[in-house]
Amino acid sequence: MATGRMEFHAGSLMQHTNFSFVFPNDVEMEEVRDLRHYEREPYNLILLHGLTGTDTDWLYGGNAQQIAIQYNLNVFMPTTGNSFYLDHGYPGEDYCEFVGKELPEYIRSTFGIDLKRENTLIGGLSMGGYGAVHIALRYPEDFCACVALSSAIHVEDMAAAIGRGEEDVLPLELAKRIFGGPEQLLSSDSNPRVQLRDLKKAGKPIPYFYLACGTEDELCDANRSFAEFLEAEGAEHCYEEGPGRHDWFFWNEYLDRGIGQVMSVLWP
Repeated sequence: MATGRMEFHAGSLMQHTNFSFVFPNDVEMEEVRDLRHYEREPYNLILLHGLTGTDTDWLYGGNAQQIAIQYNLNVFMPTTGNSFYLDHGYPGEDYCEFVGKELPEYIRSTFGIDLKRENTLIGGLSMGGYGAVHIALRYPEDFCACVALSSAIHVEDMAAAIGRGEEDVLPLELAKRIFGGPEQLLSSDSNPRVQLRDLKKAGKPIPYFYLACGTEDELCDANRSFAEFLEAEGAEHCYEEGPGRHDWFFWNEYLDRGIGQVMSVLWP
């Protein structure tokens, strides 16, 4: 197994930025639970950090290396700041474009890895869970599945807080800069519900979604509601909850469960 960290200039961010990676290129087979994953070429996972996080979070707090080993996955973990992975329409703050387009192209050209829809998924926790859903729906031709854990997908609550002039997960002025006003947040593609309905109208493919949240997490109701929305819209998905808070104990367990679920559905 190889791990590393790279810095490169991202045009969509107009700055140098980092990403970490894990390659399962020399794994001892005795470590692997299911050897069938090594009867194929590695699949690819772009894995996103949460608010205040960096590209190393899933290496130091999380189980990115074990996920890479067990499922034969190349794992790529970018740094994007507290951006919620949204585009602002100009170079310097196009975070969705960076993760969904520019980073995969850099990976292709640098490592010679053929990232394509049928072998690439995206995942994340908290802010990164929201980001994974948003990016998967923005680029459904590039990602076949999304694994979103404890996602900060409570857009109605965030919009209401902005409307009241109150802070939610972000300082008020930062929330306004990222999302705009309440109506802009709810009616634009910052709202995953809007994104999915637009994809359906356009007849475009919908990624498979795995969602999970801890029952002691204050985001549980919002994640449950989004799963119900996916059900109502006929989108293929799996939603799980279990005892847990907004922490690495939950995320590590359910990243493993989520990747396993995606593998069983898309690549049985």
